[in-house]
Amino acid sequence: MLTITQELRDRIVAHARADHPDEACGVVAGPAGSDRPERFVPMLNAARSPTFYEFDSGDLLRLYREMDDRDEEPVVIYHSHTATEAYPSRTDISYANEPGAHYVLVSTAECGNDEGPVSFRSFRIVDGQVTEEEVRIVAELPQAPGAAGSETGTSG
Repeated sequence: MLTITQELRDRIVAHARADHPDEACGVVAGPAGSDRPERFVPMLNAARSPTFYEFDSGDLLRLYREMDDRDEEPVVIYHSHTATEAYPSRTDISYANEPGAHYVLVSTAECGNDEGPVSFRSFRIVDGQVTEEEVRIVAELPQAPGAAGSETGTSG
């Protein structure tokens, strides 16, 4: 199950609407090993295409270096479909190389750039196998164990 804040969901949807009719893409990073989507990182669709997305290789390299420096990993990898349902295409499946990530798809087919209904779905894609998972939208993520401000009784 993907647990994501309403704010992050809204930012992903806003990015998808803003880039329509081209596909939007990006990452939500979180602390390594936590499965906590925390840091929204919209990316440029280097393909600038309504039917395909591609991260710019230089931007992607910078992002992975930055995540490494911050001890983060891609928790959510998202993109939009502008004319089809929010389900991974064969191409999406072939490019899915983060087995621990949640692959979020947003379909703007019904609303385009306008306010209106979108489909927001999450999938796990491992070794070419696609499994849809529940998406739980929360006001805020529960505090992480051992996070700053938690009362663990230890100091460091």
